[in-house]
Amino acid sequence: MKHTILSRSLRGLFAGGGAAGLALLACPARAQAPAPPAPIPRVEITGTLIPRATRETAAAVITLNRNDIERSGKTTVAELLQTLAVDNQGSVPSSFGGGFASGASGISLRGLGAASTLVLLNGRRVAPYGLADDGQKVFSDLNIIPTDAVERVEVLKDGASAIYGSDAIAGVVNVILRRDFRGTTVRASFGQSREHDGNDGVASLTWGKGDLQADRYNLLASLEYGRRAEIWNRDRAERAHIGRGDLRPWGFSAQETLGGTGTITANNMAGNAINGNVRNPDTLDYVNRGNLAGAGFTRTFPGAACANFTRHPQGDPGGGCLVDSQQLYNQVQPRQERVNFFGRSTFQATPEVQTYAELNLYRSESASSSTPPAVSGAVGYPGGPVNSANVMLGATHPDNPYFGTAARLRYMAADVGPRATRIDSDFVRLLAGARGSVGPWELDTALLFSQNQIDSERSSYPQRDVLFALLNPTSANVAAARANPAYAALPPGTVWRIAENAGLNSPVLYAALAPSLNNDAKSRIAQLDVRASRQLTDLPGGALGIALGGEFRRETAELAPVPGTERGNIIGLGYSAYKGARNVAALYGEVLAPVHPSVELSAALRADHYTDAGDAYNPKFGVKWTPAPTFALRGTYARGFRAPSTAENGVGGLAAYSTAVDPLRCNLGVAIGCNPAQVAIITSPNPALSPEKSRSVNVGMVWDPYKRTNIALDLWEIKRKNEINQEQSDAAIRAGRIARDPSGATRPGDPGPITAVLASYVNSARTEVRGADLDLTQRVDFGPGTGDVTINTKWTHLFKWLRTEQDGSARDFAGTHGNCDVTNCVGTPEDRVNFGLSWERAAWRVAANVNYRGDLENTLFKNDPAGCASHVANGDPAPAGCELPSFTTVDLTFRWKPTTRMEVFGSAQNIFDKIAPPDPLTYGANAYNPLDYAGAVGRFFTAGVRYTF
Repeated sequence: MKHTILSRSLRGLFAGGGAAGLALLACPARAQAPAPPAPIPRVEITGTLIPRATRETAAAVITLNRNDIERSGKTTVAELLQTLAVDNQGSVPSSFGGGFASGASGISLRGLGAASTLVLLNGRRVAPYGLADDGQKVFSDLNIIPTDAVERVEVLKDGASAIYGSDAIAGVVNVILRRDFRGTTVRASFGQSREHDGNDGVASLTWGKGDLQADRYNLLASLEYGRRAEIWNRDRAERAHIGRGDLRPWGFSAQETLGGTGTITANNMAGNAINGNVRNPDTLDYVNRGNLAGAGFTRTFPGAACANFTRHPQGDPGGGCLVDSQQLYNQVQPRQERVNFFGRSTFQATPEVQTYAELNLYRSESASSSTPPAVSGAVGYPGGPVNSANVMLGATHPDNPYFGTAARLRYMAADVGPRATRIDSDFVRLLAGARGSVGPWELDTALLFSQNQIDSERSSYPQRDVLFALLNPTSANVAAARANPAYAALPPGTVWRIAENAGLNSPVLYAALAPSLNNDAKSRIAQLDVRASRQLTDLPGGALGIALGGEFRRETAELAPVPGTERGNIIGLGYSAYKGARNVAALYGEVLAPVHPSVELSAALRADHYTDAGDAYNPKFGVKWTPAPTFALRGTYARGFRAPSTAENGVGGLAAYSTAVDPLRCNLGVAIGCNPAQVAIITSPNPALSPEKSRSVNVGMVWDPYKRTNIALDLWEIKRKNEINQEQSDAAIRAGRIARDPSGATRPGDPGPITAVLASYVNSARTEVRGADLDLTQRVDFGPGTGDVTINTKWTHLFKWLRTEQDGSARDFAGTHGNCDVTNCVGTPEDRVNFGLSWERAAWRVAANVNYRGDLENTLFKNDPAGCASHVANGDPAPAGCELPSFTTVDLTFRWKPTTRMEVFGSAQNIFDKIAPPDPLTYGANAYNPLDYAGAVGRFFTAGVRYTF
């Protein structure tokens, strides 16, 4: 009799004595009974603490084994996970070097944010990354995972707080590393783009010794080194709009701040020019310093001619000097170097008791670059906004074209150099435990310590007080700056020469103006846990199983502010700091009841106590009905929670940047107020925050209609209330919690541009996310000698992503470019699809992987009354039709095993060299969406070899 995959996996469920794989110790057989069958192998599955004989549970789980990882062609687990269809808005890409959490990578299941996706290593927690995403959202860095040590990755797609506690609202990613290995394997690979940059080299060594059955021990060690070179925007100049800030060739205008850096946009409004734009003290019109016919000039500067600084196409109607600073100085991806070690020792002390220990060590060094500093940026700190719009060239400054009268300056300080950030991350995780049998119970207990230490260094960020004194040395400015020893050591009367005269400045002047800035962060978890499971009695469908457990952990986190940001003194860098600690205690239990040969019920309950957030009680219920050997229905209902992080309810605060429309100025007819512009958002922690709470429902089916066909379809909904967020910037603007620059007014009645929005972390009313997942696998055998073909499709569709604020206003982000108050402003695609086609025969395997991102309305939310979020110069919506087109890439991979010990492999990512469509709204990349990163890099080739001794 032939059986399908599902029927074979469920046979243990229909067999009376071994149903559901719950038997932890075989029941004694009666004397007259025949010898019992061999025990059914049991596996541990993410989302349950009870070992089972089948991987099909009531919950939906994606399992990616080593072959899946290799077929993807990705060099890190982080890259693979972020291409999954279930990942959405709020994920943290490694390519975002300008973010608060640069140097790390995080996944966001269901678009609910990296903070609501729990990442486990071998079923236990890891210390979160030391830097919170957006200065708020604490998450686990996926880069800590050594690829060669991975056995499989399991993604639980429904809530799991009843099993794992806080942070599992959207689901769980459990990375399971190898637990026993014998032999030695070396692997090396090298990748490079078609532009001969972005070099990605990886080398690893994995060694194992000892057979647990024969030798009673196993030792495993895996060491991996990787180095990825930076890719500069300027090296993608032939890829249309990619990496550009000047989008005039695509219909935008300089007056919309999408025509290059240095524009003069209107009366009393100008960008920061590489040679300086200066305001006429009488008319308030800005004039470029290189303009020899500048109105009211008392001095002219032939050396300041725009042509002496750039060959970039000009044409600003206002007469500014245009450069594309984003293309010149920003990066598609930052440089990163990493070393990863995983070691595990296992010792079978007695037939019943096994001890184990694990050690993870990870170090990475990443370096990113961005545009040179501007002299007039607004920043924020806990005391409020600090506006530098009134920065001036002093009346006697030798580079002032209005010599004799102080004049406002707008200057991009290329002489200071591009702003650079270096992040060093050190991660350690030490686990020691024992597992074994005590009577009818199977016990597992472990002591865990995990820590992440971050050291950051930033350069080319000017100190505001020194900058003001060096440009306009009034007595007040000099007195304020003399508190800085480096400035006080400069000769009296020292001024900062700009643009064509910057070569006259001394190194000590730049050291005083923009010294290196260092700060550090640390997160730590110490945990003790005990888990126990056993069978109790026989039910009609098999054995009733239970699991009980408890844990206690200590969590601490601290981020020191960058020196100077605590008083708003670093131009271009906001304040971010937090500090806090708490204790967490939990008790939990789980029951698995096969009440009928075709019906399996499960239930779990967990109680958590947080010393800073109170108590939480979370149940979960599941049911699986198998009316036929090839068909099963499944469903779960769960409640979950996320306790406020230290960044949200501790001591500290955040001053960051976002984009916002100014409705007041827009209604007054100031056109620039109708388009999103950068503003500072100053957010304060809130110790009165309540935990987020959620309710999730998942209903689905698994069907094997034919021997080699498997179909899984799930409908799911997650409702989250008390969601912890920064207040929406537009809501705070409507409430009037803003700061403006009145001196930036362009006409009578104009209040001037918004410089900062004042907000706090709040428990928003609720979020409702609803969608469907389809997973289809088809295997085809064309006959002897022809090989096997496997087709797999994973499709996630969002029906709704609705967020409702405290004031009752609601925004549905599904299929739009919102929510732009979270990481990167990448949008919320309604559809993401992964399609894989592989052929395997003898020593060969060839695979094609297609990744699809659905189109996005270029609006901030569905039916936004403000209409399209971006417009070209003639007022038409941008991109055309106010829609960011869908994007699809195709990757090819191969593997060839010329001998049993050697394997040659390679891949071609984005084989058709597709260019990502233009995206003028996102701030996570320049003119393209970070979700379409492969379309910015272009075709990328990797080749490698693996040898086993």
